[in-house]
Amino acid sequence: MPNTVLKYLKEYGDYTFMEKPMNDVDSLALCQLCYLKFDGMVPDLSENKDFVSMRQVADHANYEHLFADERFARDNRALFEAMLESSRFGGMRMNFYVDIVETDRETQFSAITFLLEDQTVYIACRGTDETIVGWKEDFNMAFLFPVPGQELCLDYMCRVAERIPGTFYVGGHSKGGNLAVYAAMMCPGQVRERIRKVFSMDGPGFRPEIREKCGYEKIADRIVKILPHSSVIGMLFETDTRYRVVESRSFGLLQHDPYTWLVEDDHFVYVDDLYEIRRFTDGTINEWILSLNEEQLRTFVDTLYQVVSASKAENLIDFTADWHKNMNAVILALREVDEDTVRVLKAVVRALFDLGLERLKRQRAENGRFRPGGAHTGKIRPGEAHAGRVRPGGAHTARGQKRQAGDCRRFPPTGSVDSP
Repeated sequence: MPNTVLKYLKEYGDYTFMEKPMNDVDSLALCQLCYLKFDGMVPDLSENKDFVSMRQVADHANYEHLFADERFARDNRALFEAMLESSRFGGMRMNFYVDIVETDRETQFSAITFLLEDQTVYIACRGTDETIVGWKEDFNMAFLFPVPGQELCLDYMCRVAERIPGTFYVGGHSKGGNLAVYAAMMCPGQVRERIRKVFSMDGPGFRPEIREKCGYEKIADRIVKILPHSSVIGMLFETDTRYRVVESRSFGLLQHDPYTWLVEDDHFVYVDDLYEIRRFTDGTINEWILSLNEEQLRTFVDTLYQVVSASKAENLIDFTADWHKNMNAVILALREVDEDTVRVLKAVVRALFDLGLERLKRQRAENGRFRPGGAHTGKIRPGEAHAGRVRPGGAHTARGQKRQAGDCRRFPPTGSVDSP
């Protein structure tokens, strides 16, 4: 019977990486472990300190801080404990932890480097955490390139590459997957050639013009993109059909939670493709975003952030702790939005509905009738790719300038290159 990553760790945790090499489920476990709050327990990238063990973290006086994100505290605790007690991850060591939240720059970035017992290195990039500014940066990706988090990730990977020998993996869940792919595209060639695989676990893609300008194909054959059956986040700007689809025990947006992804034996329960209605909806959203100009997108995103920020909550935990009070603040802020902005917002929302109706008419004309409940449930062999059918959106133009490859300015040099 299919289970989840937590059950996998219990059933296969006795196998070392020498006995069973790194697989997709291991990657998901590391990407999720990256969400834990390692502040003060794992050395910062700017420090020149040794890697610390899982046991050292478990014995740390501030151990409970690991699970400060209350949304996933129970599952994250179970994940850490299962990895700690396993032969597979129990001897793993960690270093180069960074956690940056800058409201003024509208950015949130965190990453950590794991060193497995067989000397495999995995750079894990955190996705969007509970901070509201982190969610704002996600929306900024619709019109801004690069966002600060992408630049920070590039800097981070370049610096870590200076400190470790040999090849390495890089990956992340949600926004972390997007950051990992960006860094792999934009890093210097001598760093890129050391990358074994790039894992994007339901991470957003890139606008088509960005993929072309940044040389996505240079790294495409090493990207492993995994989406849940009803993916929304991972299909944003996604035009590459070389993704894999995993079954989930949940539904809709809740499938974005990695703890709902189904595992059988030592691999995910893969299916043929996304649900048909989900592919239709994802295609509509992408075409809608790409049809809007920068001013419309910026107005939409900034206004949304403005009204949510009126609650004065800095994170989703605080926002939901006093839901009634904070929603009242949001409603009052909406009433204060000026008429010109309201007109833009109405036009943006109307464009989405108009486009949805137009796509539905085209779908019916092409297929005779539209079957919204259509789903693909056939299992495939682990690791086998899928031919998705998501069509890219309409015309668009590049905005912003891409970062020069290898321009790693964010973190200061930390001395000589040493073996961890």
